[in-house]
Amino acid sequence: MFWRGVWGYLPANIVQGLVGFGAIVVFTRLLSAEDFGRYAIAFSVMTLVHVGTFSWLEASMARFWAAEQDQGLADHFATLYRATALMTAAILPLAALGLWLAPIGEGLKLAIGIGLAGIPIRALAKLAQERFRAAGEVGKSATMDIGVTLTGFLIGAGCALLGVGAASPLVGLAVAPLLALPFVLPGELRRARGGVHHRDRLFGYARYGYPIAAGLGLSLIMASTDRFLLEIFMGPAAVGAYHAGYSLSSRTLDVLFIWLGAAGTPALIGAWERGSREAFMTAAREQASTFLLIGLPAAVGVALVARPLADFMIGEDLRGVAASVTPWIALSALLSGLTSYYLSQAFVLGRRTDRLLLTLCIPALSNVILNLILVPRMGVMGAAVATTTSFGIGALASITMGRGIVAMPIPWTTLSRCGLASGLMAAAVLLLPAPGGILELGLKAGGGALVYAAAAWSLNAAGVRDLAARLIAARAEPRPAA
Repeated sequence: MFWRGVWGYLPANIVQGLVGFGAIVVFTRLLSAEDFGRYAIAFSVMTLVHVGTFSWLEASMARFWAAEQDQGLADHFATLYRATALMTAAILPLAALGLWLAPIGEGLKLAIGIGLAGIPIRALAKLAQERFRAAGEVGKSATMDIGVTLTGFLIGAGCALLGVGAASPLVGLAVAPLLALPFVLPGELRRARGGVHHRDRLFGYARYGYPIAAGLGLSLIMASTDRFLLEIFMGPAAVGAYHAGYSLSSRTLDVLFIWLGAAGTPALIGAWERGSREAFMTAAREQASTFLLIGLPAAVGVALVARPLADFMIGEDLRGVAASVTPWIALSALLSGLTSYYLSQAFVLGRRTDRLLLTLCIPALSNVILNLILVPRMGVMGAAVATTTSFGIGALASITMGRGIVAMPIPWTTLSRCGLASGLMAAAVLLLPAPGGILELGLKAGGGALVYAAAAWSLNAAGVRDLAARLIAARAEPRPAA
């Protein structure tokens, strides 16, 4: 199931990556540094509110699908969708009142307002997509992801061209899933026919999902505190420059981990619920090895090409500062991805999301303290150092506390081999000339990728040669006659 999902979600994640980079190129040029900073603040507020209101329902849709198939799923759907409607009716008026009273500028207020208005729309789309993933309907999930991603980017870029300002990308994020809902929501609601809303079932979902939502909120605090403090101490232009560098590096790693996690999480849950302990450990070790095989060189590579990548991708007013923080954020994105999509699965599988919440409190608190200390003294670089250090603390906390629930295996051999291959890649890239611009970016990215691939193959890192042999053998097997 894992590898079927990996290949099935690949097209969607290629599109996600291209659009993510395209958004950096477009919006850092079409928006002023101040408007890009306001967009970053509004996006952080929108994401925090979404996580605090609807993410527990989305997590429950995914986690309880496999466990409740034998009991019938109509009640499952009826409970989740009724709760979504009630949350929407309660949250939107409160959000509107809070925004109206907020002592902020009109441009930022408009951007936040549009972001908040789109939250229930995205929640409905996310519920459908989580159901597709849990049910193994890879094609539906990937198609929906591609359509929403492309449409949202095009709408946002069009709004930026029309002068909508900081709210432009958020208009796209709201309208794109709205356009998708007529194609997916009726079918999902039909699954709730005959179902009964169970209060005890909803409480069970809340006990499971709210700690996850709170944990995601703490993760977002780790990723957003720096922006709020930069706004306070240095203004929106500094936020825009930092967010550009953050997006440039984290987007690369996020796309990889979201891609692998979309396939990996349902596979791990299935192995845990229906397989033996040995089968689960094998599946978990394979996933961790795959994450390291792909994620580690990606982080090292982004750090190595930070300057030419920023020159090519980011508008001139923002690129200098962005390039300086890119290596730090690449490391933080690697640590965050490994923690969120692998190490923290121990708490999800063991249904001990209360422990997950406790685990995330440690790095979140560290992040706030470090940012308060470093941002006034070091500015943008202080924010980058604080964020990276906090994610490192978070990874250690997940390993330490998760072992008592589900011992997620750590493939040390794979880590050492991928680390060696990445070191050889770095040495080769540093020896290459630096002509600047896209030529340097292509030369170093291409050369580094070739060196890493050759080294990983020679070392059989993550069993890459063994996997290739299995895939070739599987393709060579004769298919049964129809």
